Formats: sequence, structure tokens, C-alpha cells
Amino acid sequence: MNKTRPKRTAIVVGAGAGGVATAARLAKAGFEVTVFEKNDFTGGRCSLLHHEGYRFDQGPSLLLLPGLFQETFTDLSTSLSAEGVHLSKCEPNYNIWFADSQCFELSTDISRMKRSIEHHEGKAGFERYLSFLQESHRHYEISVAQVLKRNFTSLLSMLRPRFLRHLLELHPFESIYSRASKYFWTERLRRVFTFGSMYMGMSPFDAPGTYSLLQYTELAEGIWYPTGGFHSVIAALVRVGERMGVKYRLSTPISSVKLDAKGKRATGVVLENGETILADVVIINADLVYAYTNLLPQTSYSRSLQKRSTSCSSISFYWAMDRQIPELTTHNIFLAEHYRESFDDIFKQQLIPKEPSFYLNVPSRIDPTAAPEGKDSIVVLVPVGHLLDEKQGIGRKGLDVHSKQDWNAMVSKARQTVFATVEARTGARDLQGALVKEIVNTPQSWKDVFNLDKGAILGLSHSFFNVLCFRPKTKHPSLDRLHFVGASAHPGTGVPIVLAGAKLTSEQVLEDFGMEKPWDVVATGKKDVGEIDQMHVLPLLSNIHMAVLTLVMAALILMYSQGFYT
Repeated sequence: MNKTRPKRTAIVVGAGAGGVATAARLAKAGFEVTVFEKNDFTGGRCSLLHHEGYRFDQGPSLLLLPGLFQETFTDLSTSLSAEGVHLSKCEPNYNIWFADSQCFELSTDISRMKRSIEHHEGKAGFERYLSFLQESHRHYEISVAQVLKRNFTSLLSMLRPRFLRHLLELHPFESIYSRASKYFWTERLRRVFTFGSMYMGMSPFDAPGTYSLLQYTELAEGIWYPTGGFHSVIAALVRVGERMGVKYRLSTPISSVKLDAKGKRATGVVLENGETILADVVIINADLVYAYTNLLPQTSYSRSLQKRSTSCSSISFYWAMDRQIPELTTHNIFLAEHYRESFDDIFKQQLIPKEPSFYLNVPSRIDPTAAPEGKDSIVVLVPVGHLLDEKQGIGRKGLDVHSKQDWNAMVSKARQTVFATVEARTGARDLQGALVKEIVNTPQSWKDVFNLDKGAILGLSHSFFNVLCFRPKTKHPSLDRLHFVGASAHPGTGVPIVLAGAKLTSEQVLEDFGMEKPWDVVATGKKDVGEIDQMHVLPLLSNIHMAVLTLVMAALILMYSQGFYT
């Protein structure tokens, strides 16, 4: 009598974007999946804050690389639209405000960009802009194909011929700023096309040139916003997973990963209440450094992770305003006059700059449901240094924090700086008087609520020796049946990147169990293409060129044979 083989079981620790996507993928592959989340909400940093009709995105507030989102839903046999997720295109992408009160508008509209760039750098400047797009396009396409969709399990992974031949094209050993400087000859435009490194939690003077791909996706594919807030994408993935049998246990923190008697294999998790839950495989979506430090036995590797360079943190304000602020668009960037020095304060001193650059988002401008009628909800992200322990704080310059970071003082300084800067540059008036409610996140609250090591909001840094095979792997190096997904694991930080990582981690789990990848088993009927749509690659030389070249070669051979060159 044949017995039905019981389903494989999987535990996912953490209901962030990577955990939710991995859970749905494994459920589709036939696993019985349970997700444990310490908070009472899903999404991790992709969650929402509410106050009396006002809604704020706690973390990400713009959707980039839409193709990676679409791929995730397609692999799960659905789509964003089928799950009720509506994306609105933000136009312009940003208004970028400078200390001299000039505003540069970044847009996907090529005619608007032409006018703006030629205004500052002339017609040759626009030609250089097109060259910049060409280079960043290559960064984008190569990175998606050879990095985001490939796992780097060892140094040998970097020796793949297809990757090696493109490595130098990615400019990993030059900074974003130095690459941009080749194409933009004014300091203003160099800043316009490099501030995006803040999304990686890095200075543009340190971030590898590869990451100009972020500017490219914004300019070529646009910036999008999901109606109802960014969490609507995560909520849709939760619903998809639940239809496939995924169980979510919220407000259920774990205290450790359970190992077998030999300490060589993960067999489940131990909850903080002492309950033990067993599973065939464990996937950790909690902050990776936190997990290695607090959920697993200490090793030299886990201690080394704590010494690695990390991304910055932020002071984030969530403001409910009693009126609309028409001077502000959906996405606004305010750049410090002393650009390089402001990044040095963040990444070298781990403090708030004397004059910070910051990002200001008005979700109610693109989605009226984000605030009561006639009012605005505003989110401000001020990049600051990550948390230091007392020993690290000694000798730091900046505020008098008595060898520690005084976050109360920094929050107060950040608030007043934002109000003063926005009013001075845009002409908006009495912002503080329009404020009816403020919620604040600091590096300490990021750490406390989300277990982020050092309060670093984007995980480990993305310097060259913190990416590819040097980044922590999607599988534990010595413990079997233990995998990772999230910002600090390969391929890196950012929601679309983490979704790509969820696919890599899920496929690695399935390979370990010898199971099929269900998203590969899709009928791909060949699409009929009319003659007018068939691609024809013209030869480098036409028939006439070939005939002339043949005659020239024949003449040269004849001349040589007759002794003309003796």
C-alpha cells in the first residue's frame, strides 16, 4: 500500500519583504510553511504608520525596478493587478533643491531633461547625459542578469566567464561620483546624478560606480507608488502565500535556532516562551548580523560580521499637517551646500551633518488616501550615522555627546534644520505651525523595533568587498538546512533586490531537497512574429563594401606577387 509522503516543512523567521516572498515561493513548491514575526505586523520596514486618517510609509516610499516585482508575482502564478495592487507613476521623479534655492527637476520625460541639462551644460552636456545613460544602462542590464539572478556561493562563483568579461564594465573600483564626473562637468549636475547612493546607505564618494543603475532605472523606467502605501505590495504577497497554505504567527519572537545533537544542522526554532517548533529547513529573514549574534552560537565568523562596515541609519519624521503644502511635490531632495563634508559627517563621524542632505516625501500628493481631504502627510528621512558603542564614540567630533551619540539633541537639530531649509528654499511658510502630529524613528528605535544591528537601516555596506561572493551567503557556511534572505545577504539591500534574493534563496532550498522549481515549469508557447517584427541584424559590411574590399585585397596580392614591395 502506497503511503503519501508528508510535506516538507519550512520555518521563516521574520515577515519582511524577503521572508514573505520566500514563504510564498516555498509554499508553491510544496512546502508547509510557517512564518514567525516578532512584531504584530508584516512587512518589516515596509510597514505603515497611522494617525487619525493620516498614513505614512515607515520605510520605502518609492517603487523602483518594477520588473523584479512583476517577476515575483508572475512566478507565483498571479500579477500585481490581479492582487489589487495599483501603481501610479510619479512625475516628475524628484524636485532637487539646492542651497541657492535653484530647483532641478528629474524626469523620465526626455524633452524636459534636455531643456534642464542644456540650461546648465549646453548642448554638449545633453550629449554627455545620453552617454551617461548608455553606461548606466549597461550597469543595470549586466547587474540584473549576472548578479541579481545569480548566486555567489564561493570565490569560484566570480570566475564565471560571463561575469568576468563584464566585470570592468561595471566600474566596481570607481565611485559613483567619479564616474558621473566624466559625463557632467558642473558640480550641480554631479550632485543631481549621485545623491541616489543614499538609497544604498553609502556616500557617493565611496559607493561603487556600478550603482548608477539606480539613477538609470528611475530615468528609464520611472518611479512608482502603490496606492495604499508600499505595504500594499507586501500585503498582496502575504495573501498569495496564505492561499497556498502559509501560516503567519505574529507577535511571536524566537530566542534561538534549534540545532541537532551534533550542532551541525538546523532543526527548528525555540520561541521566547520556550516552545520548540521543528522543521526540515529554517530561513532567516531577521537582520543577518543580529541573527548570527543572537540566534546562533557565537563563532569567529559571527564576530567578524559585527566589524564589517555597515550602511547609515536615519532620523525619520512622520508629520501630519493641517493643510496642504503646495510647494512640495511627491518626492523632494534637499542637498547640502557642503556636499562631500555632509557625507563625511555621516560615514566617518557617525553623526548628523552640520548641514544635512535629506529626502522629503509627500505621499498624499500622489495618493489622496494618505491624508484627510485638504491636508498632507509628510515623511522626512535625514541620513545619520549608525549607533556606536561607548568605546567607538570616544574621540568623535561634532556635537558634545560626552563620548556618546546624543540622539535627543540630534533629533531636535534635524527637525529645526528641515523646517528652516524647506522654508528658505521653496518659499513654504510656517511648517511647524501646520504640524498637528509627529512620529519619529531614530537609530535606536530602528534597532529596538526591527532588531537592526547598529540601527543601520540598509544592513551591511555595499563596498566591493561586501558584495558578490564577499557578502554573507544565502546559506550558512557550516550549518546544514539554514538559509538567509534579506538586506545583508546576497544580493543586497532594497526591496526589489531582496525579492530577487528571495528567489535565489528559495531555489537553493529546493536544490538541497532535490525538488523542482515550479516557476520554471511554465508552458512558454512560441509567439508568432510577423515579418515586419522579425529582427534582422545588418552585416557590418554591405555587399558593395565586400566587393570593393575583395578588389583591393586582390590588387594588393597582385602587386605583392609582381614584386612591388620587394
